[in-house]
Amino acid sequence: MTKILRCRNIQTPLGPMIGMANDDGLSLLEFADRPALPVETRELEQRYGYTILSGEHAYLDQIDAEIAAYFAGQLTCFETPLFLPGTPFQNTIWSMLLKLPYGKTRTYGDMARALGKPNSSRAVGGANGQNRIAIVVPCHRIIGADGSLTGYGGGQPRKRFLLDLEHRILAGMSDRPVFHPITAQGSFL
Repeated sequence: MTKILRCRNIQTPLGPMIGMANDDGLSLLEFADRPALPVETRELEQRYGYTILSGEHAYLDQIDAEIAAYFAGQLTCFETPLFLPGTPFQNTIWSMLLKLPYGKTRTYGDMARALGKPNSSRAVGGANGQNRIAIVVPCHRIIGADGSLTGYGGGQPRKRFLLDLEHRILAGMSDRPVFHPITAQGSFL
């Protein structure tokens, strides 16, 4: 049986993104100019057996609307179902990323310590870099131990923009309670 991912462009203030989804969920959301995009696409095709076809899907419509709301400062928690083919270690790291609170940052070392493997910062960074769902799986919230904006596949200017956007939105919300379903499940710190 052929496994198909539907693919289409999603426009953002930071440039076009490519979204890929099927009935299992969103499997890719990347900036169209990301250098690793061809490698990620080949991995989905060759390692995981997907055929990628241009087209529409309800989850692509949903993430398109959610991304627009995120950039408008109206959304702090995504609800589009995700399907993240990956190794068990990658999925552990991506699950940890999903628990990161909106507008907060952590380091690779924080994640490694939370795993109980304090010397695994590089492995954590590698799995973080292999995340195929930008913004939604918030790898942009991971920074260097010195506070620097290290390693973001979409580029450091985009990372800075995303972090600044989230900080501005949080600052504007500081006078009202905010419910974050992801953080209500617990954080890794």
